[in-house]
Amino acid sequence: MSEQYSVEILAQAIYAVNKHAKTAPDNRELYSLKKRALQKLIGEKKAKKIGLHFVDRPQYSQQQSSVLISCADYYFHTLPQKEDFKALPHLGKLDAHYRNPIRHMGLKKAKEILTLFLGDPKPPLKKPIKKPITNQNKKKPFLHTSSYFHGH
Repeated sequence: MSEQYSVEILAQAIYAVNKHAKTAPDNRELYSLKKRALQKLIGEKKAKKIGLHFVDRPQYSQQQSSVLISCADYYFHTLPQKEDFKALPHLGKLDAHYRNPIRHMGLKKAKEILTLFLGDPKPPLKKPIKKPITNQNKKKPFLHTSSYFHGH
């Protein structure tokens, strides 16, 4: 399954998932998908850890770092592991002038590509289908069921 898509398409799918994760109310699934895809690409030597960057807005006003990963012509950040601090050079502050190339891919398509790449047995979650309202489920108007108007 992992040979089905080029590294460029996989990087574009990760970019789309990451972009949506930044604004999603519950972004855990999207960040997990991004992390697993990047880990697999690094394991296959199709992506590379470059170094560490300081986080722009760290939590609790403490200095934090993130790992810079290069994949195709995209760069991504992930949370560092202990060995990353020993093995990777620290690059200092993030260069605010650099931007990833902007290419458009829908979230649904990106999730589908990454799910196939990862070999996940289950497809991405779909929104539940609303059941149609039948006559039995409809509420009767208040006017006709109140005791005052009933029978008058």
